Amino acid sequence: MNSVVLLLEEIIDINILQEIQDKFAEATGLASVITNSEGKPVTVPCNFSKFCKYIRSSELGFKRCVESDAKAGKEAFRKGTTFAYTCHAGLTDLAFPIIVNNQYMGVFLCGQVRLSQNTINPQEIIKRNSELGLEMDILIENYSEIEIINENKVKSFAELLMLITNYIVKMGIVNIVQQQLMSEMKAKVELEKILRETEYKALKSQINPHFLFNSLNIIVSLANLEEAPKTQEVAHALSELLRNSLKSIDKIMNLEEEINYVKKYLLIQETRFRDRISVFFDLDEKIMKTKLPAMTLQPIVENAIVHGIEPNKVGGVLRITAILNNNNDVEIEITDTGLGMSRSLINQIFSEKYSNQGGHVTGLGIYNVHRRIQYHFGEKYGLQIESRINYGTRVRLMIPFIE
Repeated sequence: MNSVVLLLEEIIDINILQEIQDKFAEATGLASVITNSEGKPVTVPCNFSKFCKYIRSSELGFKRCVESDAKAGKEAFRKGTTFAYTCHAGLTDLAFPIIVNNQYMGVFLCGQVRLSQNTINPQEIIKRNSELGLEMDILIENYSEIEIINENKVKSFAELLMLITNYIVKMGIVNIVQQQLMSEMKAKVELEKILRETEYKALKSQINPHFLFNSLNIIVSLANLEEAPKTQEVAHALSELLRNSLKSIDKIMNLEEEINYVKKYLLIQETRFRDRISVFFDLDEKIMKTKLPAMTLQPIVENAIVHGIEPNKVGGVLRITAILNNNNDVEIEITDTGLGMSRSLINQIFSEKYSNQGGHVTGLGIYNVHRRIQYHFGEKYGLQIESRINYGTRVRLMIPFIE
């Protein structure tokens, strides 16, 4: 894999990158564009200022923009993190690299702002752009319209989006690896084994961009309302969710780790819904080290919120309990007071054709969770669902107690 030179367009769905870029620009108000390693755009730029559009209307100006973007991307790659710089025209931009297996693929650029700590005067702007053949009066007028923004606020958004962008790159690599395995492997038994592992990793990595957009909007709103603490808490929870999704973890983890992952997800949702959702835990401490497949509880919790509580006008209550029963098995119940579901829908959930209906965060549907539990522990274990329309849903999960 390392010996093959890959192009950004070959490993990433550009439509997904475009959607993330547009949502980011909409939420933050920053200009945004994604370029390849040569500085040439691979997405349609959005929120570009009149100043930058005017600069790029000049052939020489556009050439300098491409060169400036390419230089910034390579410097961001060299640093391995967000790089703040002043572009050739005099505005402040931020660059964060897209890196796969230590190969520089491109860069996500955002900004086109004036920083309160480092605003360039109009005379310097004229000097920088005097060779472009543009009307300086128009240029300065456009420059004066650009918003002055605090540097720390811009950087916080840039660092979050760097994590999301590189996450999507890893998703693309998983797809390429799967394709290569299918074409190269000749032994059917070995091929099926590897594909099962690849499928699991791909499912584990499929974070739906819409969940990320909602979370990003929450962070933006909180940043405008308060100093910092709550914003940092939500941003940290989201970052941990992403990091956990990207880790090369074993397929089995303990219940305590799984609960902590769920709590980070719920922190974001409780912030989003405020007083419309209440969450309660009742967990037997003796069983917190028992083992279960990674990302078993989160899809069930997400299903309860998205399909049960969120569409309910009055919100609802979510309860998560875990006990050791008389048969020395662990029973975990996730109960919500949401809209509930019909028996026919429950039957559909446990059918194979419903397996692709994954969650927003993990990409794992209820059927996949049930199937993985039985794969690891046997047919007697898995999920049961009880529900009443307008009363709520109870999902009971049974696994063996493994110390």
